[in-house]
Amino acid sequence: MPRLSGRLVVASHNPGKVHEIAALLGPLGLAPVSAGELGLPEPEETETTFIGNAALKACAAAKASGLPALADDSGLEVFAIDGDPGVYSARWAGPKKDFGAAMQRVWESLSASGKDRSARFVCALALAQPDGSVESFEGEARGTIVWPPRGDKGFGYDPIFQPLGLDRTFGEMTHEEKLPLTHRARAFEKLVASLR
Repeated sequence: MPRLSGRLVVASHNPGKVHEIAALLGPLGLAPVSAGELGLPEPEETETTFIGNAALKACAAAKASGLPALADDSGLEVFAIDGDPGVYSARWAGPKKDFGAAMQRVWESLSASGKDRSARFVCALALAQPDGSVESFEGEARGTIVWPPRGDKGFGYDPIFQPLGLDRTFGEMTHEEKLPLTHRARAFEKLVASLR
């Protein structure tokens, strides 16, 4: 894998995700630009794994832009409900991205399934080059589902996810407190190690 320098496309249209990825890329001295800023289309996520969807998005952005592209596919897996919402985490929020409704759906499914509230956030990163080559990395953050949702920071399912060993949800943490604990940070540690 060649050393990265200069511009890199972050293959996402989600501002919260782009903000987190830009912060994690900062130490590498890269100038990330989002797929949204470049007006690139969002490919349909047709894969059944986080790695598959990340690679699909990264390859599409690298091909369309002619620049290296980094994509992440991430989501919440709740063990007692067979790992749902999993790769469908964003889709559970519907076309209006209503994560309040998505969190309610998680809680209702979990309440019907028993007492195990353990869950994990998963992040798969794919770094694609314009020539079609791809490298992938995965990270996770383990925790517990809480109800009712707590905190108005972060995005997505953050208000119902309490990391193991802590008494606050991701939704109650500042960006600076949350970032090193995330599944995304753990995947980035692997990416950065591969570039050194």
